[in-house]
Amino acid sequence: MPSPYRALFAAPGSRGFSAAGFLGRMPLSMMGIGVVTMTSQLTGRYGLAGALSATIALAAAVLGPQISRLVDRHGQRRVLRPATLVSLTAAAVLLFAAHFRWPDWVLFVCAAGIGSVPSLGAMVRARWAALYRGTPQLHTAYSFESVVDEACFIFGPIVSIGLSTAWFPEAGPLLAACFLAVGVFWLTAQRATEPAPHAREHHGGGSALRARGLQVLVSTFVATGTIFGAVDVVTVAFADEQGHKGTASLVLALYAAGSCTAGVVFGLLRFAGPPARHWLLGICAMAVSMIPLLLVGNLPFLAVALFVAGLSVAPTMITTMALVEEHVPRSHLTEGMTWVSTGLAVGVALGSSVAGWVIDAAGASAGYGVPVVSGAVAVAVGFLGYRRLSRPAPRRGGFVEQHDEREERHVA
Repeated sequence: MPSPYRALFAAPGSRGFSAAGFLGRMPLSMMGIGVVTMTSQLTGRYGLAGALSATIALAAAVLGPQISRLVDRHGQRRVLRPATLVSLTAAAVLLFAAHFRWPDWVLFVCAAGIGSVPSLGAMVRARWAALYRGTPQLHTAYSFESVVDEACFIFGPIVSIGLSTAWFPEAGPLLAACFLAVGVFWLTAQRATEPAPHAREHHGGGSALRARGLQVLVSTFVATGTIFGAVDVVTVAFADEQGHKGTASLVLALYAAGSCTAGVVFGLLRFAGPPARHWLLGICAMAVSMIPLLLVGNLPFLAVALFVAGLSVAPTMITTMALVEEHVPRSHLTEGMTWVSTGLAVGVALGSSVAGWVIDAAGASAGYGVPVVSGAVAVAVGFLGYRRLSRPAPRRGGFVEQHDEREERHVA
């Protein structure tokens, strides 16, 4: 591991909460695809399988920021454990309901309950922010966490699908639930690195989404999520048209691998200039990287194009989290980070649906027009909101105004 990354883990407790966060995030990439695989195998109804997966994603998008808001107010341990128990109970009932062919409405109620899963990525990033706020190490920490996210999306679906097809249909979602339980309870057992909660009287009224800069980030990431959702669906359809549907997971893994590679390198670099400028450049790069997908004629070309496209993903995500930390008050930090993930999740659901309609009407190749248009929308929103991001609102900075002498001594 390069020295800047090794230096991160010199802080006491950092290895433990990072490892717990990795395990707890695996269900993010395993549960949805696991439910699709399980349901399609048990019932043969792909429409039902897709609807259940979408229900989980949308429920998480709705409930996630509310759970994170409670975490900011009451602390990670007091909120994450009950929320996780609700999600685990819903997952267990869903497995029984699918196995014993209970009515569909039971499946949808359980899928909505699974959406109470907390955003472990935001929880871990909040711990890094508490350790390294106002220092260059925070950039490296956010880079490392983006790499962890991509690693989850590289290996999670492969493990989930492989277990459900090779062992028994419920195996993928079951393992995802086990990862969630171990990750959350291990993380919350580590009290020394848990960020201090902000009581109601110090918490401020309203939601983190009142921050004007965060509104720009979330709006842009709805369009960005549409890119991701569309690319996933169209790539599977394109591989199917080429007669090699099974290779779609490998091609998509290269997309994540490109992002992972860029994230590692980005964390080693230091850039001059405001983060907002770097963020806008990243959004533009993501949009431009979608254009070659319109020209793909075979799977090898598609694999190369997606790997290159992935190179802009992690750096943009890293800069986004830095901007959230800059624009959102510390008392709303976890909620602010979760809102970005919510925008992304909404976009993924939207992109998957729109891409499916385009594929049915005009074929897989035409489907790549969806991420191209989505990229253009993301760039337009980014330019329109750039002034908000380049000039943080007074008294809203995440660390600039609240980084006191005691914290400086702690970091030192």
